[in-house]
Amino acid sequence: MSEPFGVYVHVPFCAERCDYCAFVTYTGVDDLHDRYVAAVLAELELRRECGPVPAATSIFFGGGTPSRLAPELLGSIIDAVDRAAGCEITVEINPEDATPSYLEALVSRGVTRVSVGIQSTSPLVLKELGRTHRGDSIGALREAVAASGVERWSVDLIVGARHETDEMVEATLASVLDGEGAPSHVSCYLLTPERGTPLGRDHARHPEEATLADRYELVDELLSARGFSWYEISNWARDGAACQHNQLYWRQGDYLGLGAAAHGHVSGRRSWNVAKLEAYLAQVEAGELPLAGEELVEGSSAAFERLALQLRTAEGVPRGSFLDPESLEAFLQPVGKRLVLTRRGRLMADELVRRLQVA
Repeated sequence: MSEPFGVYVHVPFCAERCDYCAFVTYTGVDDLHDRYVAAVLAELELRRECGPVPAATSIFFGGGTPSRLAPELLGSIIDAVDRAAGCEITVEINPEDATPSYLEALVSRGVTRVSVGIQSTSPLVLKELGRTHRGDSIGALREAVAASGVERWSVDLIVGARHETDEMVEATLASVLDGEGAPSHVSCYLLTPERGTPLGRDHARHPEEATLADRYELVDELLSARGFSWYEISNWARDGAACQHNQLYWRQGDYLGLGAAAHGHVSGRRSWNVAKLEAYLAQVEAGELPLAGEELVEGSSAAFERLALQLRTAEGVPRGSFLDPESLEAFLQPVGKRLVLTRRGRLMADELVRRLQVA
């Protein structure tokens, strides 16, 4: 069995920019697709010149919107990566791109998992989020995914829009998860107004903290009733369907980041690429690694980071990680020799991280 090692590929292209998005993305530059993929392949070769790159146990195409790229372009990157047996290959995809022909083409090029950014099926919520897809095509989406033969699929949801109701959340989960061909994995995020985004600038649309807490508890209840278990604060899966690549992050594993703004972590050294698209292209085409910065995380800093990541997961942290765990019993529950967040604790995770004690 190969030691876990991931490859993350950032695809910064989007058809439209969503109101809540603070990721490094670009619209109106689809003419750069071929050039960008060539640069990613060149960056991979530059990385290999610096030292051996282990065989990947997972590859994750994130963005942006990876499904803006033709399957042949995604496939050329997959083919260039040395892969271990059973490598999980995930592509994030927008609902409007999830046609039977596109999905089948992805599968033919080795993709084993797709993550579909549905966010909601409520037209009102989608409008508030600045999403352009319709929410009434879930049945067709499930049929297309099933016909493609992809091994697993996941959906991304966002809750907390200002005019969203409990009934809208319930309807979204029911339409996505009830019936044949449902996904085995759900990522659900609380709406966060990020600085510099249209949502961030419009305070009238900011969600209230109490509402976000209520939404999270509702989602957890609805997913638990359908046989899903949380394994990270924002992620739920049926047995055996957890995302291998994301687990690598939460276990402080090693991964290579390729593309504009991509981050990597190898042997305790964290690095990140330049974010501006033209700068990334220019540096790689000049034969230079597109690094924007790097840092070595070691000693107590690495130990604290490990605990902070573990705390977010259902694996929890060792009992000695908190000075006075009895005073936090509403937020932590003992499971064997470890402490795991309760549902209420998951909502307070950021505060609890500040109380962690490194042995």
